Amino acid sequence: MGGASPWVVSDELWERVEPLLPRKERQFRYPGRRPLPDREVLCGILYVLHTGLQWEHLPQELGFGSGMTCWRRLRDWNEAGLWQRLHEVLLAELNAAARLDRSRCVVDSSHVRAPKRGIATGPSPVDRARPGSKHHLVTDGHGTPLAVILTGGNRNDGTQLLPLLDAIPPVRGRRGRPRRRPEAVFADRGYDHDCYRVEVRARGILPVIARRGTPHGSGLGVHRWVVERTFAWLHGFRRLRIRWERRADIHEAFLKLACCLITLRQINSLC
Repeated sequence: MGGASPWVVSDELWERVEPLLPRKERQFRYPGRRPLPDREVLCGILYVLHTGLQWEHLPQELGFGSGMTCWRRLRDWNEAGLWQRLHEVLLAELNAAARLDRSRCVVDSSHVRAPKRGIATGPSPVDRARPGSKHHLVTDGHGTPLAVILTGGNRNDGTQLLPLLDAIPPVRGRRGRPRRRPEAVFADRGYDHDCYRVEVRARGILPVIARRGTPHGSGLGVHRWVVERTFAWLHGFRRLRIRWERRADIHEAFLKLACCLITLRQINSLC
């Protein structure tokens, strides 16, 4: 299955997704209607992710099935941990090619509006207290996403520093024990608090965090710009620019899928 459309599931993506899909038990007595093939449903999910279209407006003539079918499959796959396992597989491939910089990681957050509210939303201090959410992201030194967390728009950045570091998966791909923790973490003034520095050091990681009150131009931007670029990639997926889902798990599923797609691009750039 090929083509220029970004929502078409490429062979490279499908080869990695198919072995990870949860197996369904066949019902012999009451088989019911034959389910839509997973690859076509994944195309529909990617269509919504790339275009930002509402589920009920998903074009039937493109063969994706109904929006509700795609929504349910996205929910079920997320509950089965598909996107997390896929991300770890892709990270292992990058690590095997020596293109994963585990010597340092970079953290940051970005705010998005959440007009329908829901779990993990809150009044945003940067958007006139309108309901919003935050995407908290940690990347490697090259900007490859390692983990992402969704919180309310009023959550302080520093509170998610340790959860982000703990969410980094152990990455395989090389001989020896899978490495989980980077040597250093780079962060801006939003993470400036001595208690966070103590906790980061306790994990064996060097905290390189800008201090409040110091002039700009400290030099951290040389390392931190990669996470800002990754946020630009994430929000290039229109569905992530505004949170339309009341259910936090559905929005998180889109976030994790987008991280997988960005990581796959990094792998394809090696060729």
